[in-house]
This record gives sequence, C-alpha cells and structure tokens, in this order.
Amino acid sequence: MKDAIETLRIRRSIRTYTAELVERGTIEEIVDCARLAPTAMNDQPWDFIVLTAKADLQKIPPMLGHAEFISNAAFAVLVLARGTDCAIEDCSAATENLLIAAAAHGIGSCWVAGSRQPYGPAVVKAFGAPEDRQLISIVSFGYPAENPQIEKRALADVLHWSRF
Repeated sequence: MKDAIETLRIRRSIRTYTAELVERGTIEEIVDCARLAPTAMNDQPWDFIVLTAKADLQKIPPMLGHAEFISNAAFAVLVLARGTDCAIEDCSAATENLLIAAAAHGIGSCWVAGSRQPYGPAVVKAFGAPEDRQLISIVSFGYPAENPQIEKRALADVLHWSRF
C-alpha cells in the first residue's frame, strides 16, 4: 500500500476499468476509510450503499443521462446524507476518503456529483434508501485500464500568502 502523500499525488479520475473484481474485504476497508472522515460536530450524516451487481451498476447511467462508465465498474458507492447543517461538506470529505483509500489499494475511481442534481431522488429511491436521504455522490471503482496524464495548476499559481 502507498503512503498518503504519494497516493494524493498519483490519484486520478479513472473511467475505464479492467474486468477484475475487487475483493469484499478491500471494498469494506475503502468504505471504512470514508466512515472515518472528519465531520462537523461529529454528526456523521452518511450512509453508504455499495453496488456490485452488474444489473445495479447498469441502472445508474440512464438515471443520470451520463456516466456510462459506471456500467463497467467493479463496484460503485452511493454516498447518502441525512439532513444536517454540514451534510454536503461532511459527505464530500467522506467521498474524498473513498477516492484516496481506493488509490492506495491500486484501484481507480471516479466521483460523480449527486448533490442538488435532478436525478438524486430517483437514485435514492431506486436503491431503497429512506426518502429523507440526499444523494451527495456516486463513486465508481475498478482496477484501472487507463492511466490519464493531466496537468495540475502549479503551486505558485494557486498559493497566496496573507492576501490574494
């Protein structure tokens, strides 16, 4: 497993996956890392639905109108929130932990927005979650079949000391 700084530096959004399955124990460890994310007032507003069945994964893109790559993922996680004051921030932190934990295991992932999206309620309902839950994100996972090379803005372009 990679160290935290290296994992942050190499993590990329992966939308093409191999057919290799991810072991249940690895999936549980990835979700456990999400559960450990920081949260305002320790509210922990999250619930996670793990989808591994191809039929379930294939239901998602038509509901969204995009993200066809989810159909070919090894699994996906729906990050849902109870209605707390900081639910979006808390569940976004949990989502980031999913991405980092997956990368540490050599598993690719891609975060698809859910918060305030018109398809959110349909996704929540389709997978049996209570109506009071809000979809914050959908994350697809699988062993990478691509290695995207992207450029990030230089630190000097984004770092400001004391003032902008």
